[in-house]
Amino acid sequence: MTDTAHLDSFARDNLPPRDQWPTLLLGGPDFQYPERLNCATAFLDRWVAEGRGDESCLIGPDETLTYRALQERVNRICNVLVDRLGFVTGNRVLLRSANTPMMVAIYLAVLKAGGIVVATMPLLRAKEIAYPITKAQITLAFCDHRLAVEMERAKTLAPDLGAVVYWGSGASDSLEQLMEAASPAFAAVDTAADDVALIGFTSGTTGEPKGTMHFHRDLLAICDGYAQHVLQARATDRFIGSPPLAFTFGLGGIVLFPLRIGASTVLLERAGPDDLLAAIGSYRATICFTAPTAYRAMLPKLAHHDITTLRKCVSAGEPLPKDTFEAWQAATGLKLMDGIGATEMLHIFIAAKESEIRPGATGKPVPGYEAKVVDDRGTTVPPGTIGRLAVRGPTGCRYLADDRQTRYVQNGWNITGDTYIMDADGYFWYQARSDDMIVSSGYNIAGPEVEAALLTHPAVAECGVVAAPDDERGMVVKAYVVLRSDYRPGEELAKHLQDHVKAEIAPYKYPRAIAFVDTLPRTETGKLQRFALRRIAESDVPAATVPVQSSPA
Repeated sequence: MTDTAHLDSFARDNLPPRDQWPTLLLGGPDFQYPERLNCATAFLDRWVAEGRGDESCLIGPDETLTYRALQERVNRICNVLVDRLGFVTGNRVLLRSANTPMMVAIYLAVLKAGGIVVATMPLLRAKEIAYPITKAQITLAFCDHRLAVEMERAKTLAPDLGAVVYWGSGASDSLEQLMEAASPAFAAVDTAADDVALIGFTSGTTGEPKGTMHFHRDLLAICDGYAQHVLQARATDRFIGSPPLAFTFGLGGIVLFPLRIGASTVLLERAGPDDLLAAIGSYRATICFTAPTAYRAMLPKLAHHDITTLRKCVSAGEPLPKDTFEAWQAATGLKLMDGIGATEMLHIFIAAKESEIRPGATGKPVPGYEAKVVDDRGTTVPPGTIGRLAVRGPTGCRYLADDRQTRYVQNGWNITGDTYIMDADGYFWYQARSDDMIVSSGYNIAGPEVEAALLTHPAVAECGVVAAPDDERGMVVKAYVVLRSDYRPGEELAKHLQDHVKAEIAPYKYPRAIAFVDTLPRTETGKLQRFALRRIAESDVPAATVPVQSSPA
């Protein structure tokens, strides 16, 4: 590693030992980066320097920023960080907001000033916010004032958080007021290409979320791999999509990819299927990023919207069913571009450009990446054999101070937790998740986390949470609940438990179906057998004599 620009050495000090890193493939011509690199200059400053500062960059319902206007805003925020907030390079900074131009400006400012971004989804509750604050030792946060309630609650749970700067409130100490007195000029910090730029936290499969650490060069690598060779967008394109920027799928697809080529992007605070369809038409978007669930939901509504400007549609976040692919192509003439990525890998690493798509297959390794299917011992299996997906490339897993590093990285390969089959032509076909993660409507939801929330309700004695098939969402969260003796099952109680979970953790994680059962399948040592519950959910057979109580969507 080269000399760091970080005065605060926390990130480098907490990288895993180098012998636990995956093998990084940086020898290709597309992934040659200088030792000193601040990615904010590549995403923003270069376009102003090249005379394109007056072209549209960020488009939102309330404002549109050119590259020059965005640069000025970013520079002012950089100066606020350094001059008013006691920021030093290497500090971690928490961001909380929906997808807005201000959110992107702060994100780029932290990078340009030599900091490390930790972005969180706006739906998270206080204890979910407090965890990354504590784990990453964050002392400064920026937050949309509309999210202040949970942010303030999080402060009480993470007392090391020293300051929260809100924007949009109009208060005298708001970010906008601080920016007014700040200079619009700021020289990017001379960071190393392998200085940590962001820490993306996973949803947490079987326990605490994991912080994934990504370098400045990594943010460029996902653009110079997938975006350049598979997506093949143009500077005249206008991007749009639904994933939150705290998801690396959204960060890449809606911000980094367009800014890498000098294109424009539409930022939507609300991006449900109806909102997304309307925005595609009104903003004349050409490239869309969203989950298969959203594409399915949009199909019956297409007749009421003009989406003729769309020329590429990317699908990720959950498996893309073949029937959804075929229905979307029949309705629009466009092939959905499937892909699989991971927070640990930063973005998509297996996909196919339109001319090479095979419906039902995820695709082939993105240029710059290698992939294979291995058995439990790490031995490559023959084509047509089911096994664990292993991948390596210019990006890879580096967990923040976490002994689970050696589970994800084995023999230099990233073991993603997915089971796949590779056919004789090198196409990869998704089979299932290897862990207990539930993927619903593009969101990753950890079953154990939902179980923990349910168990805080006085009616719940035991519970198990798994994925259940659903025509609209692909999979939904289903809870099997054993009640305490003084409670009786019923639709009213099911609804009450759902509301309870929504209040405990992010609302999208609540169980959309609840089955009241007499007992749960367990091992002789008392461990919950989630695989048995999954079989029950997949066969739609009641787990006990008590009838299933399902809630409305």
